[in-house]
Amino acid sequence: MPRDRVTKALIPAAGRGTRFLPITKVVPKELLPIVSTPALEFVVAEASRNRLTDVILVVNEGKAAIADYFAPHPELEAVLAAKNDQTALATIKRAANLATIHEVEQLEPRGLGDAIAQGEELAAGGPLAVLLPDDLIDERDDLLEQMLAVYDERGGIVLGLIDVPRAEIRKYGCITPGDSDGDVVAIKDLVEKPQPERAPSTLAIIGRYVLPPEIFAALRETQPGAGGEIQITDAMRQLVRNGMPAHGVVFRGRRYDTGDRLDYMRAVVQLGTRHPQIGAPFTAWLREYVQGLE
Repeated sequence: MPRDRVTKALIPAAGRGTRFLPITKVVPKELLPIVSTPALEFVVAEASRNRLTDVILVVNEGKAAIADYFAPHPELEAVLAAKNDQTALATIKRAANLATIHEVEQLEPRGLGDAIAQGEELAAGGPLAVLLPDDLIDERDDLLEQMLAVYDERGGIVLGLIDVPRAEIRKYGCITPGDSDGDVVAIKDLVEKPQPERAPSTLAIIGRYVLPPEIFAALRETQPGAGGEIQITDAMRQLVRNGMPAHGVVFRGRRYDTGDRLDYMRAVVQLGTRHPQIGAPFTAWLREYVQGLE
């Protein structure tokens, strides 16, 4: 029996963004710009490139600006059209044309598993891709494309993985690997944020998931775990222990982390050097600046 193709993505965007205070008092962290494009738009664009036509944004009551950003703005469009500013007009239309955007509200921050559970109604019994907005994957190295191909072939759970130094595995969910086929690794078990000396491997789960419909029933049965939150790792672990196939795709490409201030600034610099309008002069200035520090 053919599997349902993955057509929907969920992006959790209900976090408080406390690492970026005070700006996140008024601007959602997900809308902080990489040069002039919000980090969240890069993630929605990734979903769109992979033919995920519906994007579920999980937000809280203080993040109305996210919906506004992805909505059309007829008044501004008319002003730009009257000025014949086609470049700016295309820029503001771009986000609204990426996908059909749906919003659901997470009433209180109870963890990633709880955020994903909010998408059950819109998932409508089908599989779901989950993309965390702090993880930006370079468009030249599309991890999600590989993951969707693995899901089409093998079903079950498919996770994005990176190999990290053992001392850093405590920051991530971690897998017990089984057989591998190139960069595709069978997953025998999962654990959330293990101590390095107890970690079953150094393969860490990053912010890309392809999840089968069964994940929602598993989440309903999952009790609060690490940090008192509903952990998606715990729900996936239960499915795996009940016989659900699970695989990981080990990612060796370019990834930008916007999860804290230092990593965010690194992402701004890295992607700024590739910006179509300012990339070349910015790179030249950056080279001169670094040389001046030596």
